Amino acid sequence: MIDTVIVDTNGPGMHEITSKLGQFVAGQDDGVLTAHIRHTSASLLIQENADPDVQHDLLEWLDRAVPQANSPAMSWVTHRVEGPDDMAAHIKATILPVSLSIPVRSGRMMLGRWQGVYVVEHRAHQHRREVTIAFTRA
Repeated sequence: MIDTVIVDTNGPGMHEITSKLGQFVAGQDDGVLTAHIRHTSASLLIQENADPDVQHDLLEWLDRAVPQANSPAMSWVTHRVEGPDDMAAHIKATILPVSLSIPVRSGRMMLGRWQGVYVVEHRAHQHRREVTIAFTRA
């Protein structure tokens, strides 16, 4: 069973898709949910969904670790065709995962109490992100 989740973004941020994934596996047996984002400048992440400060701090850390290409620290960057955020977004997508495997038991994802699944947008502009999801029975 394979499907696609569409996420419209408005610049850098974390967009929770936990409920959409949960709907996809509802009614299934035991197995594994695989999610894969079909882009090179966005990521997937399992992270805390209780305190929004966690999301804010993670995004801030990413920006400090990998500034935009117009920062003096990034003067070595040659890929600038799509703007100063583009190469930084590609680098961030190599740091965070682009695919996730989540165990499913009796139609429920085996996430921890405070865990949620997020699309992490690294680009500065609007994008429509596609996440391919597949369920494989155990």
